Amino acid sequence: MTIKKQGKKQLEIVWKDGHVSIYSFRYLRQRCCCAGCVEEWTGKPILQPEGVALDLEGLSVMPIGNYALGFSFSDHHDTGIYNFEHLRKICPCQQCRSGEEE
Repeated sequence: MTIKKQGKKQLEIVWKDGHVSIYSFRYLRQRCCCAGCVEEWTGKPILQPEGVALDLEGLSVMPIGNYALGFSFSDHHDTGIYNFEHLRKICPCQQCRSGEEE
């Protein structure tokens, strides 16, 4: 797997099976699962996705062990842990969103 930050707006992951996922940092921020963004006991979102700034940037990408990535966003949020399984599940490409297999 290769992970590349593409400027301050996007992240590219090329998975071991060759699939390419390109995420905007705003898209990732809108899907943060940390306790500040999702109610711990009910799982209900606290973060309102439309409240994430359109010009949000990804300041840094940090590996967390061999299982996840952490991000620092321009809105000063940096507590979310995005495991690779979750990142693959939320791939925004048309093929993944339509449920097709590669």
